[in-house]
Amino acid sequence: MALWLFLGALNGLVAVAAGAYGWHSLSGDEGARKMFEIAVQYQMVHALALVAVAWLATRFEGRWRLPVHLAGAGFTLGIILFSGTLYAFGMTGSVPVEGAAPVGGFLFMIGWGSLMWIAGASRLGARS
Repeated sequence: MALWLFLGALNGLVAVAAGAYGWHSLSGDEGARKMFEIAVQYQMVHALALVAVAWLATRFEGRWRLPVHLAGAGFTLGIILFSGTLYAFGMTGSVPVEGAAPVGGFLFMIGWGSLMWIAGASRLGARS
């Protein structure tokens, strides 16, 4: 599905740009730089996961698309809440929304769990 591919590519691009910003602009603050490194790493991994979700969206139909879209939503919202919180903390030294990063991490887990669900469906031969 084009939406997941677009979001995967967008997040990959933002992760590369954020990595460059964090490395060059936050060179004096090791704590801020470390927050950026973690945020970039998680964003890039989940950007690639979104590309996989885009491919899976072309392989499944009907009710079996639910876990595909759930994975995409989990990864996207997880990036916003987890990586976004770490980026904000790295730039400002404060957390914009208390508890957002752990919720983002939980959403990442929902995304990966949804991929496990898809793997189970594939094993059973379900596609439509």
